[in-house]
Amino acid sequence: MRTFLLALLMLPLPVSAQRPADSDGRKAVSLSNDKIDLTVLLNGGTLARLVLSGDPERISPLATMGHFLCLDGFGAPSSEEMAAGMPFHGEASKQLWKVTSSPSSGKLRSLRISALLPLAQENISRTLEIVDGENVIYVESELENLVAVDRPVSWAEHATIGPPFLEKGKLVVDMPGARCRVRAEKPHALPNRLVFLRDFTWPMAPAVDGGQADLRSVPEQNYLDLASCQMDPKRTLGFVTALHLGKHLLFGYVFRRAEYPWVMSWMNYTGNARAARGMEFSTQPFDVSRRETVEANPMFGTPTFRWLPAKSKIRSRFLLFYARAPEGLTKVDDITLAGGVLTIEDCAAGKRITLPVSLPL
Repeated sequence: MRTFLLALLMLPLPVSAQRPADSDGRKAVSLSNDKIDLTVLLNGGTLARLVLSGDPERISPLATMGHFLCLDGFGAPSSEEMAAGMPFHGEASKQLWKVTSSPSSGKLRSLRISALLPLAQENISRTLEIVDGENVIYVESELENLVAVDRPVSWAEHATIGPPFLEKGKLVVDMPGARCRVRAEKPHALPNRLVFLRDFTWPMAPAVDGGQADLRSVPEQNYLDLASCQMDPKRTLGFVTALHLGKHLLFGYVFRRAEYPWVMSWMNYTGNARAARGMEFSTQPFDVSRRETVEANPMFGTPTFRWLPAKSKIRSRFLLFYARAPEGLTKVDDITLAGGVLTIEDCAAGKRITLPVSLPL
């Protein structure tokens, strides 16, 4: 079996899935079509770079850390877990993932990667798919529990945008947020502008100066804040988007609210190349230990963890998109998926984007 797998990994991949090395010499795989090009690092299984085909600037919305998977852990482990070797944000982003296959059929191209999480005793696999003519990447994950114990999973899609896409006065973030809470203090050199552990309704958060801060925009000053919002419980699908108003570029995610009921905003506004805005959709509200996460259940009537049954598998699915936005679109009020079309609307401006979506979510 081992010989077979080694032989499989030595087979030539399609042009859209060749293995270039990134600037640091790490192993990478490209998945592309006539619209977009995604680079995936096998070191950590990270979605590292996304560009529009034909874009002379080759601007990627993703930060230098990219979009990585926090599993099985989101934030700092407990003291006991740390002593046992469990790293910050879990093991998934620390493993070297393997390409298990890269099938293509007609207009569809796929990439399947997997990793063993030895401390958590879990297997994680991802299937990424792209279809010619679409500005969409489809991502399906399967997590397998290798032990005979039900466990609460800590799972976050650490989607992170950064410069030059992240630009003061030019970027807005939207989501169907409902009730939200500012995270407890997290030691850092930057000041905070939000009041710790204060509840609010998206997007206006309580500020330390007595006013309110609009979390949709990037402030002129440098701050570090974290806040988590439940996705509107009335919705089936959640979403989070980032719109660059100057370059008219729109990047975003659509996911099932039942699988990812929370979006945490990590607002690491350093004012330099290390600036980042996390759009982290997850099973739990905050990047804290599993113990704290379970003790917080439920929050605002919404679960703060997901069960992974003994010797069983669970799945999740989301899509990400990257496209040009029409002149006059200044925000995203709603995203719907019906009849093979993803419709993105700015209701006040009467503007919309429609993207073909041929695979189900």
